[in-house]
Amino acid sequence: MADVTLHADERIDQLYSKQVQIIQSSQVFAFSLDAVLLGDFAQVAKGAKSQIVDLCAGNGAVGLFVSAKTHGHITAVEIQPRLADMAERSVILNDLTVQMTVLNEDLLKITQQLPKDSVDTVLCNPPYFKDQPQSVKNPNPHLAIARHELSANLDQILAVTSDLLKMNGKAYFVHRPERLDELFTLMQTHRLAPKRLRFVHPKADREANMVLIEMIKDGKPNGVRILPPLVVYHADGTYGKEVHTLLYGETKA
Repeated sequence: MADVTLHADERIDQLYSKQVQIIQSSQVFAFSLDAVLLGDFAQVAKGAKSQIVDLCAGNGAVGLFVSAKTHGHITAVEIQPRLADMAERSVILNDLTVQMTVLNEDLLKITQQLPKDSVDTVLCNPPYFKDQPQSVKNPNPHLAIARHELSANLDQILAVTSDLLKMNGKAYFVHRPERLDELFTLMQTHRLAPKRLRFVHPKADREANMVLIEMIKDGKPNGVRILPPLVVYHADGTYGKEVHTLLYGETKA
């Protein structure tokens, strides 16, 4: 691992299952389980000439998590300068400067730099909540942009995803189940066909609070597969086996 400079409010966390280190800050942004699950769920293109784009990249967590799955190039797109800087330093920290690039850009303008119809895989952990007048937003602007659709809404993000993808290119999103009806409608509008869904439940007796979605540009309709649910916690509050393995790697019995 390379040496990097940290700001006073920053720390380095490690995803032990993948030996990835990431610069985090609770004052600005820290990745959560949804990023880990998205990185695991995504079946990214593997070839050396593959192009992978991580939209709404934050501190670069999802792109870093999938880096070992591919020989292709990963471009992380993040609008907030501070988060893009954290992502860039995490790329350096993990010796991935050849494989991964961070662009501090507005994703709505990203096709000015990345050609349309050129990307094999798009990854996205977008803001979950609409920007509505009655919405209670975090007073921290970094966290507010990460959680609410202040800089781009779902329709715009899916439009950019479709613009970037080659025909039959794949996109992987994590979102909230209560917005699935809107997701399906907008996906159809933007030529994206859902292919695999996996619901994430905090506990076995709780409703799902996340959904992982695979979609294909210009994919055939129908044929949606619903994968077995993922349960995060046992009844006693400890991580289930699958999540524990994703976070810490295989452990000996």
